[in-house]
Amino acid sequence: MSAPQTHLEILPSSVQLLLVLGLVALIAFPFVGTPFYIDMVNRMMILAIFAMSLDLLQGVTGLVSLGHAAYFGIAGYALAFLTPQDAPISLYTSLPLAVGASALAALIIGFLVVRTHGIYFIMVTMAFAQMVFFLFFDNKVLGGSDGLFLNFKPDAVLIDLENKQVFYFFTLACLVGVYAFLRRLLWSPFGRALSGIRVNEHRMRALGFGSFSHKLAAFTLAGALAGLAGYLWAAQSGFVNPELMGFHMSAHAIMMVILGGMGNFAGAIVGAFSFEMLLHVFKDLPDVGEFKTGKHWQMWMGLFIVALIVFAPKGILGLITRIVARKEAQHE
Repeated sequence: MSAPQTHLEILPSSVQLLLVLGLVALIAFPFVGTPFYIDMVNRMMILAIFAMSLDLLQGVTGLVSLGHAAYFGIAGYALAFLTPQDAPISLYTSLPLAVGASALAALIIGFLVVRTHGIYFIMVTMAFAQMVFFLFFDNKVLGGSDGLFLNFKPDAVLIDLENKQVFYFFTLACLVGVYAFLRRLLWSPFGRALSGIRVNEHRMRALGFGSFSHKLAAFTLAGALAGLAGYLWAAQSGFVNPELMGFHMSAHAIMMVILGGMGNFAGAIVGAFSFEMLLHVFKDLPDVGEFKTGKHWQMWMGLFIVALIVFAPKGILGLITRIVARKEAQHE
């Protein structure tokens, strides 16, 4: 039996070239951008890692989670708790501990939720995330609704993460590393099994695959990668609060994955950048008479995503791929 393909697994060479040019642009950007825009693009790259972690569940395995932000926030809080008030903590100590905390939380929650299916899985993941949210929101010992501040970025010894450009390239390295890892995972026997579970879980069970263990491993890995994004977010912003693990953050991640195109992790990156850029465009829309157009950015974003789903169900990357394939066919 041939292995099932994910939605956008193989990209045309011209689209791959566009992605390479995008990477070159990201490498060159810190040398021409202002500090404000360097921070903004850095946030986009962090959100791209977060979106890729969800795409492993949603696009590859077929598990739609409404509580994925819980692991994003847990790692951020772990870094805040680990960092002393008067000195930075080692990157090489704090990063594994923070990502490990997110992975452990995902393992425990996943052990319970991956037994469910469909709408029940969606609701249970949201329920657990809300429990984590209110655990931090209502507990002053954990920072309460005001959150926690970090006075220092982690100490990497050989590189100065307090420098915006250095931190930018560290985030870019993490983004490329996560993408390369997930692409390799996609083509591995484990990744092919996850794709098979998404297509037909009952058939995969009949073939002897343990769907529960595979889904639990994917859930845990996705939580760990979300934790990496949350760690970078906390390190950059110097602040964490319960909103990082709230429903809105999980919903944003889902919209990023849908916007870019599910099943190919490049789509998650495109979706994260597109979502953030559209966010700024819609918020800056000029007023029309007394109507505050920019104030209703969520309505415009919703309309845009609905239109995209109707006319380009495979997202922006899928739309670009379709246009390129059509043009290549015309030239043949």
